[in-house]
Amino acid sequence: MRPDILNPLFAEVEVLKGIGPGLAKPLNRLGLGRVVDILFHLPVSWIERKRVETLEAGDAGRVIAVEVTPTDYRQGGPRSPFRVQAVDRAGNRLSITYFNNPGWAKKQLPLGETRLVSGKLELYGQELQMVHPDYVIDPAEAATLPVIEPVYALSEGLTNNRLRELAGQALARVPELGEWVEPSVLQKRGWAGWMPSLLKAHRDPEGDGARERLAYDEIFANQLALMLVRASSRRRRGVPSKGDGRLRDALKLPYAPTGAQSRAISEIEGDLQQEVPMLRLLQGDVGSGKTLVALNALLIAVESGAQGALLAPTEILARQHFETLSRQLAGLPVNLSILTGRDKGRAREATLMGLADGSIHILVGTHAIFQEAVAYKNLGLAVVDEQHRFGVAQRMMLAQKAEKPPHLLVMTATPIPRTLTLTHYGEMDVSRLDEMPPGRQPIETRVMSCDRLDEVAEALGRHMARGGQAYWVCPLVEESEVSDQAAAEERARMLQSRFGDKVGLVHGRMKGPEKDAVMQAFQRAEISVLVATTVIEVGVDVPNATLMVVEGADRFGLAQLHQLRGRVGRGDQRSTCLLLRGNALSETARTRLALMRETNDGFRIAEEDLRLRGGGEILGTKQSGEAEFRLASVEQIGDLIQLASDDARLLVDRDGGLEGPRGQAARTLLYLMERDAAVGLLRSG
Repeated sequence: MRPDILNPLFAEVEVLKGIGPGLAKPLNRLGLGRVVDILFHLPVSWIERKRVETLEAGDAGRVIAVEVTPTDYRQGGPRSPFRVQAVDRAGNRLSITYFNNPGWAKKQLPLGETRLVSGKLELYGQELQMVHPDYVIDPAEAATLPVIEPVYALSEGLTNNRLRELAGQALARVPELGEWVEPSVLQKRGWAGWMPSLLKAHRDPEGDGARERLAYDEIFANQLALMLVRASSRRRRGVPSKGDGRLRDALKLPYAPTGAQSRAISEIEGDLQQEVPMLRLLQGDVGSGKTLVALNALLIAVESGAQGALLAPTEILARQHFETLSRQLAGLPVNLSILTGRDKGRAREATLMGLADGSIHILVGTHAIFQEAVAYKNLGLAVVDEQHRFGVAQRMMLAQKAEKPPHLLVMTATPIPRTLTLTHYGEMDVSRLDEMPPGRQPIETRVMSCDRLDEVAEALGRHMARGGQAYWVCPLVEESEVSDQAAAEERARMLQSRFGDKVGLVHGRMKGPEKDAVMQAFQRAEISVLVATTVIEVGVDVPNATLMVVEGADRFGLAQLHQLRGRVGRGDQRSTCLLLRGNALSETARTRLALMRETNDGFRIAEEDLRLRGGGEILGTKQSGEAEFRLASVEQIGDLIQLASDDARLLVDRDGGLEGPRGQAARTLLYLMERDAAVGLLRSG
């Protein structure tokens, strides 16, 4: 249960003065629904206000504060800007411009009365002007005008002054908390306590050390939570799974496992034989053979008399896995079934009964497989694919589907930079597939201007004439006024006018059965071109598809481009990826596309993606179910992760975990940073 001392911070924002339904909406758009959200919404920049006695052209471009006296009002017409002509004490002229509400402007700046105005001074021709001053006050109140002012990220309907006031109210609710950071770390880094650091981060442009301290707190909480999850997992006892090899020996594989696959299978086999439940991450680039490793693990569970479950993030990927496993298990005495949100009625009931009585050995499905109604007779192993789309809480729900904790194998085809693996998967052992199966050829990647669309369409026609299939990826579903990207529907119409019914279309708004029908037609080669949004990023395996066209490639992140490219090159034929770029390329986009041409190594691409994106999204695209860092930038994570991990390990191993004095403070931190699922694990463990 959350400590009472934190309750004022987790209250809804409506407890702050002046917030009604109208202001709550723009706050919610920013994700600021609670007081703590406002506390962690740190300034993005600062205004340093210069107080001047007289207007000078040399101050143009700066925010100044100056006393002026309005002398005249001017407006060319009802829709023209409203201008207040004013003079400073030396007679220098200033035009103060408003684009709406002249009545309010007149009330703020009555003729003949001196006012202290503050805003950005601009030079328009030979005239000094100020557009919409941020402050207009009586000179007697000059002391209330802040010299330094934070600037916050805003949404429509919310002003910076208002958010600054709300931040002040939120800071007034901050309690004194115990210190959770190891004293030697505080001394070495020169950090103040948590409360002073939070105040300084909101009020002092020189507060880099304060921001670093807050970032460290968030990283430390994350690392401690992962460590506690790991410790809890090691304390619990599961059921060892030791297979006899009869099912694995009967598998008819198209190729011998690579050295990397053999190592991973051996590591997993060793884990499964232990009473301590396995908690292992399998990282493998696109096409590196993770499914084969997972199948071996599932068969070990079945050989030992247990059941296995394979959880996929999307229905497309779940059905792809089901079809792949069905082919590989053909002729073996293994009952494989599938369960997704689409499965209803008798088929669903039959699956649920088969799981409960143990007649279904392996279940493939989406999140539907860990809903409350789904009960297993003896779940021994859970495999989670595309791990970054599932949070720790969802993994725990799946683990609770057995009397004793099942072994857990999680997989990702998104190569993760080494510096971030520890951040997201610190509680797991890691196996890495860094070899490709034999016969896989590197994909040739070319970058072309979007102006050459007709040439690309002609090349596509020649490709189809040779019996080849292709993907054509567009980032939007329908035309948008704010984008010059070709929409998938429009591109499909263009290609259909040229190639007829050999062109199909899939996008995220289609219903499941409709989408499946198109995908199956593509897999059966009934259609030759699949126009799609990024819905095909994972889950489609068509070896005959050897051409990938990506429109607007300069708008995609490296990780996503690499995932899309990985849809081709899945057979033994040579494959090509055409990246169509816009004409106005940023330097980052140019570097990104050059790297795609240069290498097929997903792990190298991931490292470069991290470097190019800086403080952007860690895994390339925004993922659901994964706790995001609100205070720590990617650079800070890289700098502080090892220090935080070492500090968390000291707390657990030397300082009594959450029970000692520092541990009690750390327990509060876990709730403050919303990593408290780890505390619950400690109680249940």
